[in-house]
Amino acid sequence: MNTVIAALPIIILIWLMTKRDPLPSYIALPAMALLTGFLQLVYFRADWQLVAANSLAGGLSVATPISIIAGAILLNRLLAISGAEATIKSWLESISSNPVAQLMIIGWAFAFMIEGASGFGTPAAIAAPLLVGLGFAPLKVVVFTLILNSVPVSFGAVGTPTWFGFSSLNLVPEQILAISQWTALCHVVAAMVIVPIALRFVLSAEVIRRNGIYIYLSIFSCVLPYWWIAQWNYEFPSLLGGAIGLVLSVVFAKFNIGLSSADKQITHSVNISCKTLLIALSPLLLLMIVLLLTRIQQLGIKDWLNNDSAWLAADLSFAQFQLSAALIISLQDIFATGVSWSYKTLYVPAIIPFVLVVAVCLPLLKMNAKQVKQMCNETAQRIALPCVSLLGALIMVNFMMLGEHNAPIFYMAQSFAQLSGENWTLFAAFLGALGTFFSGSATVSNLTFAGIQYSIAQQVGLPTTLILALQSVGAAMGNMVCISNIIAVASIVGLNNQEGVVIKKTVLPMLIYAAIIGIFSYVFF
Repeated sequence: MNTVIAALPIIILIWLMTKRDPLPSYIALPAMALLTGFLQLVYFRADWQLVAANSLAGGLSVATPISIIAGAILLNRLLAISGAEATIKSWLESISSNPVAQLMIIGWAFAFMIEGASGFGTPAAIAAPLLVGLGFAPLKVVVFTLILNSVPVSFGAVGTPTWFGFSSLNLVPEQILAISQWTALCHVVAAMVIVPIALRFVLSAEVIRRNGIYIYLSIFSCVLPYWWIAQWNYEFPSLLGGAIGLVLSVVFAKFNIGLSSADKQITHSVNISCKTLLIALSPLLLLMIVLLLTRIQQLGIKDWLNNDSAWLAADLSFAQFQLSAALIISLQDIFATGVSWSYKTLYVPAIIPFVLVVAVCLPLLKMNAKQVKQMCNETAQRIALPCVSLLGALIMVNFMMLGEHNAPIFYMAQSFAQLSGENWTLFAAFLGALGTFFSGSATVSNLTFAGIQYSIAQQVGLPTTLILALQSVGAAMGNMVCISNIIAVASIVGLNNQEGVVIKKTVLPMLIYAAIIGIFSYVFF
């Protein structure tokens, strides 16, 4: 009975978001957070002060992901409104007339890099209109970009799904790095199969076969650096792997390495000066430079941005407030329960690098006051509903993990462990995909299900880092069938009421992805 009650909010949440007329996540998630809190008080007999403290801490925690989302969207709007995005599109068109090269450069390598920098649906939103502008069919492009926006997702937005997605477990850096390493390896193995499958939705099997050498050169150009970087860092694999892969994919295409001459098309070349291209790419280049400077441990900037030595402190009526030298805001011992919350103002990838990069690039891209206002308004409009969804998700997660051995998440893990035993390795990724499907975010999926996965691993005797890695991979592949991502990308390319059609096409690749990484992990770990 405890398990049924514990799982009730998640069961209802899945039903609400997958029924014929689904409820949007910004309504369903807050509603289920309220239900979970109610069950904690009434059924699990949790202390009301502890529930209140976790509610406040969960609500305040939304500052981290929503500020990152806002920064990513702000950068996206800067590129679009300034015309830099159009310049980049023209440049990419001029590299090669071969459709395989265009799809791999824009839909794979370029999107891979953008995922590493911003995430949150931005890669498909940028790549899809570029490909449609090159003449590819909108429906095929939507399916193609959604399928490929999976491999880099675990390390998207400077690793947010990994370092923030598992933050509720209080893991040590060594554990997060171990998760990163196995996550990357699983994605590398799956990429060798999933990329050709994605291409098959756009091109014939014969065209893919003729250009197979280039396809795999492009795949390995991204995933090998991605895997190598993941051995020592969990913030940069997608960003740097994508950047290296983009450069190499462009070079291979420029010199027709691995491309079939039979698939060349007649195009009208557009001459873009190096200066114009460099200015258009400057926000992305500056973004990578700032991220590297602030994330490489040896440079010392990272330690300074994480300096938690007290600068200001105050005793509030409900918590201990502290502001550090690096502007880290924290509340300790909320409602005298030991629950705490903090926000690393300068280290969370929001003000630095996104807002900083946008501010520097405004004069460089010659943005006027009207354009700046439009950029800010569109950003505010786009983050309003995700903010509500994340608020509900984070509070719900805190409630689900409240109570130690009497926590709802513990009862659910116990049941899953009894049903699957050591075979849970084969199924762990599906739980991650399910989280992304109903929440619209790999980060939220990890936040929601990391505790369950961790408990299952402990109960059946499996390595916790392995199961959490499979959760991360599953959350990433769930992007293929994520309703909110599908709606966003489809609307950008002008497709209406095609969500069901798209899901029917992407669900099989997702299942293949899950089978590959499940069997691979089961056999080789």
